Amino acid sequence: MGDDKLADKSSPRLGGGNELGLNLRTVSNGNGAHHGRLHRLLHPSGRTVHIANTPEYAESLKRDLTEEHGEGKFDLFIRGSKEHVQIIHEIKEHHEQRRQALKQQHGRVYDEFEAVHDELDKLSEELNGLAGQGQSVSLDASFNKFGYSAHIRTREDDGELSRATPFSKSSSEEDLRRGEALRFWKMPTVRQYWHKGLIWRASSSEEVAPFELFFDLIYVAIIAIIGDRASEEANGEALLRFCVTFILSYKLWSDLTMVISWFESDDIFQRICVLICMACLVGFTTNIENAFGSTYTELIAFYLAQRFFEAVYFLFVAWLVPMIRGMLIASTILVACGSALWIGSIHVEDPKRLALIWLAIPFDTLSMGMIVPLVIHSEKLFSGRLAPLSNHLQFYPATNIEHRTERTNAFVTLVFGYSVVALIYQSAAPAGINVYYGKAILGLIIAFAFNMLYFEIDGTNLYVHAIRRSRYAYTVWQYIHLPFILAYVLSSSALARLVVAHDCRDANVETLAEDWRGRSEAELSSGLRWFFCAGLGVALACMGVISLTHEHKTLEGLRLVKKHRLAIRFVVAVILICLPLAERLDSLELVATVTGLVLAVLIVDLWGNTCPKDSFWWDKRSCRYAAECKLGRKDIEAVQRGEVDNLEELVKRQRGGKGGSDLT
Repeated sequence: MGDDKLADKSSPRLGGGNELGLNLRTVSNGNGAHHGRLHRLLHPSGRTVHIANTPEYAESLKRDLTEEHGEGKFDLFIRGSKEHVQIIHEIKEHHEQRRQALKQQHGRVYDEFEAVHDELDKLSEELNGLAGQGQSVSLDASFNKFGYSAHIRTREDDGELSRATPFSKSSSEEDLRRGEALRFWKMPTVRQYWHKGLIWRASSSEEVAPFELFFDLIYVAIIAIIGDRASEEANGEALLRFCVTFILSYKLWSDLTMVISWFESDDIFQRICVLICMACLVGFTTNIENAFGSTYTELIAFYLAQRFFEAVYFLFVAWLVPMIRGMLIASTILVACGSALWIGSIHVEDPKRLALIWLAIPFDTLSMGMIVPLVIHSEKLFSGRLAPLSNHLQFYPATNIEHRTERTNAFVTLVFGYSVVALIYQSAAPAGINVYYGKAILGLIIAFAFNMLYFEIDGTNLYVHAIRRSRYAYTVWQYIHLPFILAYVLSSSALARLVVAHDCRDANVETLAEDWRGRSEAELSSGLRWFFCAGLGVALACMGVISLTHEHKTLEGLRLVKKHRLAIRFVVAVILICLPLAERLDSLELVATVTGLVLAVLIVDLWGNTCPKDSFWWDKRSCRYAAECKLGRKDIEAVQRGEVDNLEELVKRQRGGKGGSDLT
């Protein structure tokens, strides 16, 4: 993946138009362009519409067209823009009207032609699928899910794409012998990278590896230990300890996810590296309990061990892959600077230690983002004698959107899972349905509502994902997840205490199992109230910010548009944060009030995403049956009129009595 990949940027040639106003461009180079895309259209008004793939090409094309035709004699749009989509709709509507006119004029002949045309389209789609258009299908799937971007290019994978159909016995036997042997070490490959405003990525999408999910299992224990420890002593010191330990553990997870997303090796050596990181994380976890006491040095030592291992790996890859050497060396320097602050905190006593801790945390968290401006503005920042530094910062590994979103979704699911597990208690009552059970169910409803808001409301129906929308939207999306997860875990740990509290009426502590009676409190502390309510309020507000970073698809006639629904969500978040001031509420009343507020937000979002002209409760459309069979048009019309009693006999008669119908 050297500079030669970037040298092939041939511009599409402008061809002549035809009477349908469509002109196809076929591309066979390796710049990731899709085959058969339109690059010049003829509008029904007679104006020629030119389509450019990139903003850079649009500027050069505009100059060429102005010299050839003059100013204002043409229309030029960037592919995927709103104007481009609008023009396509206008031309499509024009040709649909022409089709209706032809249908009325020619009648049956038109219907026969349309049937043959549909069959040919189906066969063409099937052949295209068998031909293995992997690159365009993969990129189109990414565009459909996360939104279009004119700044993305794909690079060809090594090896030629097989064109043999799966119906060939020889090709099937060849695929059977095409296994890949395991290797201890492979040359690392950069999956995707930035270069001069463009993202060059592999043609295939990146999947989450099983060992990454195995690595996440350690965080089940980390979240449980950190959360339980914070709720035991719900005060300012517990909150401080919770924030420090959780942010450090989240940083280790984020770093490993980033490195795996950057480099593709798929060898045994990579698994060993992950195992080493897991060993460091286990050591970190075992020292969380007394992190601000006797085990602070050990905690930071295991944290720095993984950070140093990451720095060594960066230097190793920098030696092997010169293209991104400058960026990896800069990352190593930042790791060393942050480590110096942590080492200094070991040798300083409280409260001076806290000053170094809160200098090191934002430095480590934001350090990788510091390199991005250097890469973007490297040519301006480094000139003259420093120009060679600019050459070393031309390439920067980019985030793979599929991998990053899947890993983030998996981690958020793990956090939601912890909130459900934390609700589980053991009962000693003959009848298990009591006030404790009621509070647990209310807590389950809260977790379910948050899960729906995050995944079903904010995470679906996306027009452009935050990662693809802009650099600033991605930065906000990336960093807002930390306070969101942190606040939700803190609230869930406090909720686990509220569930078994016996401060409310009809809450008999004797109905709890013996091991759970010690966790039950007769009176709620102010800290538990703030942890629970303020934590959920902050988490709800953060989810609102996450939703704002995305651009969602719009639907005409929605009951409530996105900005109004999010305004209600932010108002409820403020109410939740202030709710602990109502100290007269017992645990049941507090949990019930919070559940009602969260459910109100969910109901508003669900109701707001519906249209008045559509039924909310059920689908009013009648049941339909679709089938495909080999019948003539007269027979099909007879079936539609209800004149055929036995469809199977009719199909057999058409096929000469040899077999039944081809129904699907």
